Amino acid sequence: MSRRCELTGKGPMVGNNVSHANNRTKRRFLPNLNDVSLMSDTLGRTFKLRISASALRTVDHRGGLDAFLAKAKDEELSANALSIKKAIAKAQAPA
Repeated sequence: MSRRCELTGKGPMVGNNVSHANNRTKRRFLPNLNDVSLMSDTLGRTFKLRISASALRTVDHRGGLDAFLAKAKDEELSANALSIKKAIAKAQAPA
């Protein structure tokens, strides 16, 4: 399981631990990932996703999973999230 957000594409970053004596050692900054179930209003079902805490706040702010995926760039989404986005678009097309 990769340490990457399925909705925003956030992944680990690298940097340095800096001691009081200014010694530097490499370290990794990991994203705050959570396993969540998000409900799609259009499809009427839930989807399990591994997303960052900031992405979860953004989903709530935009008004749900459907609204978030409508604005999201395809390059940032995982394969799972991209398939959900296409299914939502397909369900909304005839309406």
